[in-house]
Amino acid sequence: METTAAAASAGGFFPSFLLLAFGTLVAAVLGAAHRLGLFYQLMHKVEETLPDNALLVVDGGDFVATAAYLVQPRGPLRWLDPGAFGTLGVGAGFALGAKLCQPEAEVWCLFGDGAFGYSLIEFDTFVRHKVPVIALVGNDAGWTQISREQVPRLGSDVACSLAYTDYHKAAMGLGAQGLILSRDNEDQVVKVLRDGQKLCQEGHAVVVNILIGRTDFRDGSISV
Repeated sequence: METTAAAASAGGFFPSFLLLAFGTLVAAVLGAAHRLGLFYQLMHKVEETLPDNALLVVDGGDFVATAAYLVQPRGPLRWLDPGAFGTLGVGAGFALGAKLCQPEAEVWCLFGDGAFGYSLIEFDTFVRHKVPVIALVGNDAGWTQISREQVPRLGSDVACSLAYTDYHKAAMGLGAQGLILSRDNEDQVVKVLRDGQKLCQEGHAVVVNILIGRTDFRDGSISV
């Protein structure tokens, strides 16, 4: 470890390796941008919109794993996720704890639609206790990370298919603010993000329901 640290501080192989790896990942994402469509445009704009004090909470499979290529933490300990074992459902709890511990931070959550099923009801908690967070739900109507492996092996997507549920309306029923983004208004990506951010800054909990399509970007990836 001391040798690695010394090499890093001296500008040796370690930083070069990281730069090469990061450059390779970025090139892969940019090369697949045409396949990611609305998703790529959205994440690119999210990266531009996030303030320096943003704290990111991510909870999901395919949506979150792909977003991780494009959205960067604003500093150490400002990216909270389910960890290596993918314990979905931690998102709302992490967001609540993060906002209460760092009230000055702008807490942004990235949810897959499968994972959001665990956290939706907590928007009642956010509303009642006046905890403003903004959640972006990548809604592709399925447990896509699971079905990607399940279908080739078992020939069925049973228990992996969901619906394009109106999560924004469900959140509004709990007293939160709800917005929707789809191909019908994809030219409004920046406006919808800014509107959601403004509502959050005004003290509201916000859910942005984003209807995305499925892509083959993560084909061949291994899930644990």
